[in-house]
Amino acid sequence: MADYLKLFQDSLKGLDTKFAGNQILSRIEAQTKLPRSYVIVGLVAVYFLLIFINVGGIGEILSNFVGFCIPTYYSLKALKTATSTDDTQLLTYWIVFSFLSVIEFWSKAILYWVPFYWFFKTVFLLYIAIPSFGGAQLVYTRLISPFSDKYLPIVEGKSGELAQKVEAAANNAKASGYSR
Repeated sequence: MADYLKLFQDSLKGLDTKFAGNQILSRIEAQTKLPRSYVIVGLVAVYFLLIFINVGGIGEILSNFVGFCIPTYYSLKALKTATSTDDTQLLTYWIVFSFLSVIEFWSKAILYWVPFYWFFKTVFLLYIAIPSFGGAQLVYTRLISPFSDKYLPIVEGKSGELAQKVEAAANNAKASGYSR
């Protein structure tokens, strides 16, 4: 137990160090006489509490905000790196996030009745968004990849046929004198 307490205290010290130059947190620290790490932990706790309680439907927007902002930050950082490892992880995240969004859109009436759905969704999004957890890769490998491996060749074949038909129709229209 003492090890966890020390780890937590070290994490708080790390937050204090990381946000040492933040003027807003400095003002709050001066007014409240609390270390800035306590303020950060408190704000995060309130954020999750609002999602958990979901007063006025705010849980949905806060959950989607987390699901968009954190991966966007990592994506912008990944664009500036030379390796493709982080790109792969983030592309996997965005595939999982998109898949979840589509499923959620069509089942929103059912999800409305699931208690604390937005809280669990937020935790799940954090799990798949933060690269060190590797959650996006796991979800993709176990759930989405088997589905896409089965149906992607069919979609690719049909899209090729469709492209040929569109091209033929365009050529026919052009040959018959159609112009804009």
